[in-house]
Amino acid sequence: MPHVRDIDQSQFGPEVLQRSHEVPVVVDFWAEWCGPCKVLGPILERLADDYEGRFVLVKVDVDANRELQAQFRVQSIPTVIAFKGGQPVASFIGAKPETQVRTWIDAMLPSRWDLLVDRARDLSLEGDEAGAESLYREVLAGVPDHTEAATALASLLIARKETDEALIVLGRLPRTAEVERLEATARVAARSEVDLTSLEHRLAANPADHAARLELGEALAAKGEYEPGLDHLLEVVRTGGPLREHARRAMIDVFGLIGPEHPLTAGYRRALANELF
Repeated sequence: MPHVRDIDQSQFGPEVLQRSHEVPVVVDFWAEWCGPCKVLGPILERLADDYEGRFVLVKVDVDANRELQAQFRVQSIPTVIAFKGGQPVASFIGAKPETQVRTWIDAMLPSRWDLLVDRARDLSLEGDEAGAESLYREVLAGVPDHTEAATALASLLIARKETDEALIVLGRLPRTAEVERLEATARVAARSEVDLTSLEHRLAANPADHAARLELGEALAAKGEYEPGLDHLLEVVRTGGPLREHARRAMIDVFGLIGPEHPLTAGYRRALANELF
């Protein structure tokens, strides 16, 4: 069968972990002497054939692969584990009726919406951003909190400086590090069209113009000049007043944009903490 493989320990990396980045891989841990394995095995093989490559079935004989058995804590057989993206994502133990196995597989496979997102990503890579955007919006019309579609659409909107809509799209999603990073990026990018020269002239004429300093700090950060932008924002925090909280949030957004590993983040976080506490 083209979608069924018997493997050993040495093949597990490429045939399961790596392959599962391309298509879900279902691993059947079994043994020749196991009666329930002889019931479940043909069901899995038949379904692998029926699904025509939407998942790959890999069979591991535990008697010949004790290390794999121990690695995945297989104590009873048959044990079936599904892998996606190099990680185990679902499992069950024991022989199940075909209807239950089919339901389990269906829940593990990409949905129609997931497949549309994959197609949209392909279109984006091909340079058809309009086509990709149309598919992302189609997915979100059906599933408003589809994380992959929403974050991809938000990224396109941010690149076009349509940051208000990007924030609306992201606002429907559960809070994750990636969502918060994109929100920070959107808020920072919203200041990218500000006239730097005008703000610099205002500040030169009146160094106490904290509103101009705040706008200048945000605009510099939006243009990728993070250090001078953070300097201006920190000065607004330092001077206090009604703009202090706005400047603090703007600095947090810059940290979210450049990431915790950026050399500027740690230093300016400490400086901000010193001013606040």
